[in-house]
Amino acid sequence: MNPEVDISNVVLKTSRLLIRPWRESDLDDFYAYASVDGVGQMAGWKPHENKEESKMILDMFISHKKTFAIEYQGKVIGSVGIEKYNEAHFPEFENEKCREIGYVLSKDYWGQGLIPEAVKEVIRFLFEVADLDVIFCGHFFWNEQSHRVQQKCGFKHYAFDTYETALGTTEENEVTILKKEDWVLL
Repeated sequence: MNPEVDISNVVLKTSRLLIRPWRESDLDDFYAYASVDGVGQMAGWKPHENKEESKMILDMFISHKKTFAIEYQGKVIGSVGIEKYNEAHFPEFENEKCREIGYVLSKDYWGQGLIPEAVKEVIRFLFEVADLDVIFCGHFFWNEQSHRVQQKCGFKHYAFDTYETALGTTEENEVTILKKEDWVLL
């Protein structure tokens, strides 16, 4: 099952990052990375064409209360979203509290270990505070960077699936999961 998760008053900290709800004042930082070719495509969406498009999505992030901004050295450089997992595809989890996470990082900060750091802290929040049983994640077959993040965070292969992207394409993807009982052993 997909329990409600509201992050509107949640602020998480790591040694390098502030992981917090989005603010309207984050628009310039958001557009700066979301408009770069190669960033959104990793998650199945096209680069933002203008600030108005970024503003519309930023407003959605704020109102839906399920996507964290990742702040590094005073600048928002990415996000971690807590989405509903596909209950129809995975009915075997109907009696467990589950959600799916996804993440995006500015190209300027790739390869510095920032996304695994952010994802690990969001995982801690989801298991310890939101009391989830299972977290889903996934990556397109060709997205090795996202695959490595999931491995570093303890996710294990669960299934292969297809994903309909915002670009209108269908991508083959690997679904990974992290169970609370496995996470406590990491």
